[in-house]
Amino acid sequence: MAKKQDQGARTTLEEVNDSLSTAAQRIEDNKKYINWALIAIAVLVLLAVGYIYGIRNPNMEKAKNMIGKADLELLQGNEDEALKDYEKVAAEFGNKPAERAHLNAAILLYQKGEYEKAVKHLEDFTPNGNLIGPASQSLLGDCYVNLKKLDQAISAYDKAISMAGDNEAYAPAFMIKKATVLHAQKKYADEAAIYQNIKDNYPVYGQQNGVDVDKYLERANALAGK
Repeated sequence: MAKKQDQGARTTLEEVNDSLSTAAQRIEDNKKYINWALIAIAVLVLLAVGYIYGIRNPNMEKAKNMIGKADLELLQGNEDEALKDYEKVAAEFGNKPAERAHLNAAILLYQKGEYEKAVKHLEDFTPNGNLIGPASQSLLGDCYVNLKKLDQAISAYDKAISMAGDNEAYAPAFMIKKATVLHAQKKYADEAAIYQNIKDNYPVYGQQNGVDVDKYLERANALAGK
């Protein structure tokens, strides 16, 4: 019974994700859009402080060069080589490039289905910001779903939701992921509460992103006996 329940979590998650908007889907699936965003953010940061750190911290310059090579491999479609380079940066350094290396390695490992390894990298990543931070926690939740660790998935999605704040594109997308796991756990009242929250606080989200919030809310309420 537990096996069927966990399999249901993954199926339902994929079903709901199929109905998300293109922008939200890219973030939720943690694919090339996030890689581009990470690279762009890193470039801005390194332009601002790179000269200073390059002088004061030779390791920063070395890490920058190594992760630049990894970025180039990734942009050229050499994902296996990029992964090796990201993992090398993550293992050798403890600076900003290493942080990004952990996250990019986790993304690539997730895409390869190596969820345990992805989780280890995410545990060494410090989630910050209102885009990359919550997206990294959503990715952690996705890993746990695929590892059939649903309680940990809920915790990760909770953190993603909290970090997203009132962002009308991201917060409800992460809430929907949490709701799908609650549905698989047969916690229908809790699931219904999430959809009601989306309906009350993000009333246009469903229409804009092709998600029938009312349908899922009615289903959850019915299963909860309301």
